[in-house]
Amino acid sequence: MNNFLNSKFYRKYLLPGFVFQSVVIAGGYGTGRELVEYFLSHGPLGGIYGMMVTTLVWGLVLAVTYDFVRIFKTYDYRNLFTQLLGRFWFLYEICYILLLFIVLAVVGAAAGTIVQDTFGIPFGLGVTLMLLAVAYLSYNGSKTIEAFMSWWSFVLYAVYIVFIAVGISKFGPKIAEILSQGEITSGWALDGFRYAFYNLGCISAILFTLSDIETRSEAVISGFISALITIIPGFLFYMVVLSGYPEIVGESIPAFIALKSLGLPALLIAYEVVLFGTLIETGTGFIHAVNERLAATLRQRDRELTKNMRGGIALGMVLLSIIMSRFGLIDLIATGYGTISWGFFVTHVVPILTIGVAKIVRAEKS
Repeated sequence: MNNFLNSKFYRKYLLPGFVFQSVVIAGGYGTGRELVEYFLSHGPLGGIYGMMVTTLVWGLVLAVTYDFVRIFKTYDYRNLFTQLLGRFWFLYEICYILLLFIVLAVVGAAAGTIVQDTFGIPFGLGVTLMLLAVAYLSYNGSKTIEAFMSWWSFVLYAVYIVFIAVGISKFGPKIAEILSQGEITSGWALDGFRYAFYNLGCISAILFTLSDIETRSEAVISGFISALITIIPGFLFYMVVLSGYPEIVGESIPAFIALKSLGLPALLIAYEVVLFGTLIETGTGFIHAVNERLAATLRQRDRELTKNMRGGIALGMVLLSIIMSRFGLIDLIATGYGTISWGFFVTHVVPILTIGVAKIVRAEKS
């Protein structure tokens, strides 16, 4: 297994996708609330159409970004957006830092709810345990983070497969009946774009995995594979959550409602443990991107970002996020993500598909 994880094929085509999925999932669909907010709220069929929009946007933007990174060797977000936006690169960093704190607050709130509901541990202690684990992984650096995210992704997929198989076998007829009604409400395309835009902020957390990509075809294939690796569990999860429609739309953590309806306590506990680990992955990915950006800046000044500095930065960020986690999941997801999505549209999506493509073409010609 270790040989496969260290192979060129895995590092070129799968590692970026697994890391992207690891960072996206907790802030993107781990609790199920995000799927309800951006997709199911537009009707069962409207939600599926919205997910198709998201997948196409992710694939296109990731493919172009991966190729841009390959050509200009920009493996941290400061260098990437300095190359892309020039002196206005800081606008992206503002959006990224805002998203970082929103995501950490979301995963903190989710972690607190998980341990409180499952193990009876106080909410605040659950939040603190999760965020301290984030700080510890950030302290250990890239290799530890890569290994944790790779292995945990396989564990995650295993639990998801069982959850989805049991859910579809039990609720298949009900899901088919709900879909057959063909309910679609307006706004599904717009929310498909918005969901794609705010989650693209996660790309900063995976830039360090792209150094093995050597050709344009590898970049394009890897970009679209990353989109598929990330959306497929969300789509299958969405299908199971559908079984509780329309009542489930008002739940703060729809995933737990769907799991409890299966009547399998062991699966519920397994999912909650896996989700807790995934929340750690997401928080770690976001903070690691900041550490890599600072490390690159210090290298230019012949200085080094030490392990203690990495851990200290992570700890400071998670302490601020503990305070923000008190705002609650529904408000954080609906208001925070919805607003920041347009910041990433302006600072990443539009520039990479215009300025970025033009620079790639010029670089190839020269």
